[in-house]
Amino acid sequence: MSAGPRRVGMAVVGLGGAVATTAVAGLELLRIGASDTSGLPLAGVEVDGAPVAEATGMVGYADLVVGGWDLDGSDLRKAADQHGVLDHRQLEQAGPYLSSVIPWAAAGDADFCRNVTGGNVVLAETRRAQVDAVRADLRRFREEERLDGLVLVNLASTERWPDPAAPALQTVEAFEAGLDADDRSITPSMVYAYAAIAEGVGYVNFTPSLAADVPALIAFAESRGVPVAGKDGKTGQTMMKTVLAPAFRSRSLTVEGWYSTNILGNRDGLALEDPDSLESKLQTKGSVLDSILGYPVEDHVVRIDYYRPRGDQKEAWDAIDLVGFLGQRMQVKVDFQCRDSILAAPLAIELARLTDLAQQRGQGGVQTQFGWFFKAPMTPDGSTPEHALHRQERVLLDWVAGVPAGR
Repeated sequence: MSAGPRRVGMAVVGLGGAVATTAVAGLELLRIGASDTSGLPLAGVEVDGAPVAEATGMVGYADLVVGGWDLDGSDLRKAADQHGVLDHRQLEQAGPYLSSVIPWAAAGDADFCRNVTGGNVVLAETRRAQVDAVRADLRRFREEERLDGLVLVNLASTERWPDPAAPALQTVEAFEAGLDADDRSITPSMVYAYAAIAEGVGYVNFTPSLAADVPALIAFAESRGVPVAGKDGKTGQTMMKTVLAPAFRSRSLTVEGWYSTNILGNRDGLALEDPDSLESKLQTKGSVLDSILGYPVEDHVVRIDYYRPRGDQKEAWDAIDLVGFLGQRMQVKVDFQCRDSILAAPLAIELARLTDLAQQRGQGGVQTQFGWFFKAPMTPDGSTPEHALHRQERVLLDWVAGVPAGR
């Protein structure tokens, strides 16, 4: 493999999307000294007084190598220009590198994501053929870039969920048979997850798509010793819920209702105009509150609306109704005017580094310690995950430092 520092590949599904192009540009701006590590959660973390990368062997930001797939074959400079996340100076500085990065042909299926299509599609119609194509891309990427490690990160648009109880998704043997039979309960995101696990490549699902969170793929990852993590990156509104809800619970303030609405105009928002894709998203956003509070909030409403003029400048608005001492009612209102990709891209980068570290440590299967990053964290047995942000952070940092679980 490579000489000197470890080189780790980050193979991205949805490479031409706003989050991925922002991540690639950010890494390039770091490499050329045009930006600092602001917004990267692990950049300032130390273990026993030493920087985290030095203390643990975690790959450095400059040693991440990014490639990947997208239904749009435009180079990343064109893609970044269309998304409008980077300012003019950042686009000019990162532009030469972004122009050199062209997405590989993607394994897609319009039946699962009707509002996001493109012509950069791999010539493989069956599920088994798609798996073979993705595996070949991963092997080529590893060899051409002389990589010491490789992680696949799903940043694609949200798919509709298949039936989680479909027979093909229950066991590894049934999944294999499903691939051979071109079973359409196997989604494109599952094709990528299976291909990654089969190639010994760590897998991260940053989307609400079901992807690796089915019994067959969890068992496959465990048997192969491959780390998997997901699902649905926790960036804006849900992050705020997992901060505020524990505070309300600790002060015995009853949440009578919580109304959440979002407007965004990027490609993710366009994908969510499809009701089936939207339902996948609402399932992950809606599962957090009751778990933290310990009781059902009957009037918990979540809306997501595509509003094209807003682009990547998402706005998340919450109206919270509380009941306190003597039955007196109160209200809290939160208006988070955020930049969707600016929040998400650093998390995707850190997840690639952490998943590679888990692989170095020989830890396969579902990585529950990464729950801090997700709205609907995977668990090996389908049990209810921890959602409170402060508890999730403690679990993550203890794992990074090598502190035994439960100590």
